[in-house]
Amino acid sequence: MSALALAACSSAPQAPQTPRRTVNNWSPAPAYNSCLADLGAKQATFTPLPDQYFGAGCSTIQTVKLLSVRGDYSALGITNLGPVTCHLADAFAGWARYGVDRAARQILGSQLVRIETMGSYNCRNVAGSDHRSGHATASAIDVSAFVLADGRKVSVLGQWNAGTPEEREFLRVIHTSACRRFGMVLGPDYNTAHRNHFHLEAVDSKFCR
Repeated sequence: MSALALAACSSAPQAPQTPRRTVNNWSPAPAYNSCLADLGAKQATFTPLPDQYFGAGCSTIQTVKLLSVRGDYSALGITNLGPVTCHLADAFAGWARYGVDRAARQILGSQLVRIETMGSYNCRNVAGSDHRSGHATASAIDVSAFVLADGRKVSVLGQWNAGTPEEREFLRVIHTSACRRFGMVLGPDYNTAHRNHFHLEAVDSKFCR
């Protein structure tokens, strides 16, 4: 398996999960402040979080609790999301509006109202390896489904291969748009472990499948 592929999703959670140290007298670093400003300019709703170190290669550094992002016409809800790095949250906010919401209206004829995820931070390894997943540093989000204003739910598991032509086109268009914003994007065509979600990860390198 390539080094890039090692950031893929993963096995069951691993201890330790209790923080060993939380930074006292915490204040955001300048680069973090700049990212928070960018995220605020995108009209996202979020709470900055203090840095935490969990040991064994697991941490949540320069993270936020992302509650909602902004579409063209309204706020977009997000489910099941834990801490995410500000850099990841900023990319996610841009993708949700310009990649997903607009594609939903153009291809499916209804605006997006909610993005459903399978979570973000989790102290765990890549499945079948001794390498930490991107989830172990809150650098990855697993997205499973999209809920539209007309009540439809388009899931990666249900519609990637078995959806209507429009649903399949929608999922492939937003997968491609994610590849322009995130360093690593893995979906159903990568392997069976990703048959039910898109793995979106903020890394400097580029890998899209």
